[in-house]
Amino acid sequence: MKPIDSTIEILIWKHFGESVNENWIQWAVDMMMAGFDTEHLVELAGIDKPYNQFELAELTDKVFDELGLDFKDEDRVVIGYATFVVKQVLLGKRDLLKSLKQLSKLCIDTDYNQIIYDFYLLYYAKEDLRYSEMQWYWDGADRENIDQICLDRFRKWIEDYDSQQ
Repeated sequence: MKPIDSTIEILIWKHFGESVNENWIQWAVDMMMAGFDTEHLVELAGIDKPYNQFELAELTDKVFDELGLDFKDEDRVVIGYATFVVKQVLLGKRDLLKSLKQLSKLCIDTDYNQIIYDFYLLYYAKEDLRYSEMQWYWDGADRENIDQICLDRFRKWIEDYDSQQ
C-alpha cells in the first residue's frame, strides 16, 4: 500500500525539524482512512493541543519507523516534495508563484541544492517581472512568456523525476 500524496510534505517537515501542528494530525487521520493502521499512527491521530514537541518528535519517529518512511535522505525528500508541488500546480490545485516561492525557499534552505536550483531562478525571474520589464535570472524570459517557461520546466521535472517516487 502506498502512503497518501501529502506524506511527502510531512517528510520534508520532519527532515527540517518543523514543529508538529494540526496538519500532521490531519495527515495521520487521512493515513488511517486510507487503510494504514499502526499503534503510533493511531496515537498521533488522537493528539490534542497543547502539543509537546519533545514527545511528538519521538512519536513521529516511531510512526515513520512503523510505516517504513525515510525522512533522512535529503535529496530524496527534496525531489519527492518538489514533485508533489509541481504536480499540484500542473493540476491547478496550487498557485504557480506561491509554489515557486516555496521551492525557492527550499532551495535556499538546502544550501542552493542544484537539483531544484531552476525553481529558485524561475521564482526570482517571475517576481522581478511583476515589477519590472527586466529580469536577470532566466535567459529569454519576459512578462509574456514567463508562465509558459515555468510550466514547461514543471513538465520537464515530471518527466525527469516522477518515476523516482
